[in-house]
Amino acid sequence: MNRWGILFLCVAVGVMIWVSQYPGKDGSMPDVRAEDEAGLPQRLEAHVRFLSEIDPPRCYLHPDSQLRCAEYIAEQFRSVGLTPEFQEYRVDDLTFRNVIARLGPAEGPRLVVGAHYDVCGDMPGADDNASGVAGLIETARLLADTDPPVTIEFVSYPCEEPPYYGTKNMGSYRHAFALKEADVEVIAMICYEMIGYFSDARGSQSYPLGVLGIGRPKVGNYIGVAGRTQDRALVRTVSDAMRATGEIPVEHIAAPPLLFMIGMSDHRNYWKAGYNAVMICDTAFYRNKNYHTADDTADTLDYHRMAQVVRATTAAIKELATSSQPPASSR
Repeated sequence: MNRWGILFLCVAVGVMIWVSQYPGKDGSMPDVRAEDEAGLPQRLEAHVRFLSEIDPPRCYLHPDSQLRCAEYIAEQFRSVGLTPEFQEYRVDDLTFRNVIARLGPAEGPRLVVGAHYDVCGDMPGADDNASGVAGLIETARLLADTDPPVTIEFVSYPCEEPPYYGTKNMGSYRHAFALKEADVEVIAMICYEMIGYFSDARGSQSYPLGVLGIGRPKVGNYIGVAGRTQDRALVRTVSDAMRATGEIPVEHIAAPPLLFMIGMSDHRNYWKAGYNAVMICDTAFYRNKNYHTADDTADTLDYHRMAQVVRATTAAIKELATSSQPPASSR
């Protein structure tokens, strides 16, 4: 490796480790309901099993299965008193649906929380991404009785996976740019992407290029918060609020997306629309070797740690919703 390559890696590692501080503020929203917290792992598992055991699987080739997913998510929103709606669009003679529910004021700034419900091919997709959808549903449940000062918008998308990944046909692209076209102020977007796989085994956590894992845990027992370099204030606010709960170890990174592959989910489309966004993730294939295989089943996930992630993320959402100084948008 020449000196420029060494310099590049050194800078990359430095960016990975360094994140700017952002001053938080104690939130004023009430605590979540104790009875909801008590059964959280069981409810998460029930959602994951329903989504991952749909036959045929919920990929774009099976529109009836995707419709079942969308209806299930909508019904879960209804069950906690929210009013869901579908944002429909057509691609290749197929109809796809974003499922949307809102909490809080009818007008004003929004905080978006999202997760994709489709799956890659004929796979169960328990971690990818039934886990994220389960987290989204239960976050809505935990916040349903609160009165946030800003609108919290919960949205679940189709078309995150191939062949639509990276195109304007992603459900998140359609949602993000609809917000942009309507000139909606978005405080931040939080993306749930694979939040259910954990391991206490030494060496269970890997990193891109190996050397980029210097100073990082080698055990896959934590949850990650990832964003671009310009999202570092948001990354810090979210990760600090999650750590403050004492629920689960949290690692964070603010870095160039292409360098660390941290833009590989629906949050990427909010970046394109000019909004700040972060991903909550168990690091996907850097930990979970069942990624995009038939082994990504409900039995492989840790629902108690998933519950810890959801409670910690909910605390971060409350912090963002009530802060008098939310992280500035990149628009």
